Amino acid sequence: MKGLMTPQPIRIAEIYDDGEASRHFTFEAINGTTHSAKPGQFFTLVLPGHGEAAFTYLSLPDADGRFKALIRQAGSLTTELFKCDTGDLIGFRGPFGNGWPIDQLLGKRVLIIAGGIGLPPLAAIADHLIADKNTQVALIYGSHSPTDQVLKYERSAWHMYMPVLETFDHPSNNEQLAGTPLDHVTEIEIKPGGKPEAILTCGPEVMMDAVAHYFTQNNLASEDIWLALERRMHCGVGECGHCYLGSSYVCTDGPIYSWQQLTQLHRQTTA
Repeated sequence: MKGLMTPQPIRIAEIYDDGEASRHFTFEAINGTTHSAKPGQFFTLVLPGHGEAAFTYLSLPDADGRFKALIRQAGSLTTELFKCDTGDLIGFRGPFGNGWPIDQLLGKRVLIIAGGIGLPPLAAIADHLIADKNTQVALIYGSHSPTDQVLKYERSAWHMYMPVLETFDHPSNNEQLAGTPLDHVTEIEIKPGGKPEAILTCGPEVMMDAVAHYFTQNNLASEDIWLALERRMHCGVGECGHCYLGSSYVCTDGPIYSWQQLTQLHRQTTA
């Protein structure tokens, strides 16, 4: 526990704007210190005098200890982080939590459904599944408007390797798809066989709930629908209690849950 609570220094290697009030950060290890992580896990960044906040890995650490995150300016810590420049040192703790259930996904037809800033927590698992030749993947990404979209470069690459639909609450022209991801879910086909055998989703909780209800009503088992509760992450080790959900701590047991697990946890909170 002590090692996980003590921040380690990392360096900001690259920064660029990526979406509305969002920035793409690349971090790198210093002094040869590296670590490993799984798709879906998260970490915390620490800025002395400004506290810490949790973020999901956009890309996992490579052999040189470089990894990425998409960060939206949404509070005092991220405001201060946006003042940082390449070369600056900040604190890091992690990795934390449990990732996506890779062993249960390989070899299946997997549909990824993301809403807004919920796309980055799905990026690493999308890359992992694309790399497996026995797994078929497709993505539906919903945004408020084109200016709110994130991961421009990643999305450009994904278009070459899997079917991708992008939807908008407020499209800017008639060629763009209007509506939510669920409005267009029947328009995407995952070959061979067409229908998805597993769902991965992240975004506003009302969207994820709608996705889960839709697919369970269309005969997909609740244990094959996986949701990322990344907005509930906090200290990472279940000490502060902010992530308590039923009998589960999202920081340690999640942030990835099956719909079956979440349904049971919701029953506990309303009992």
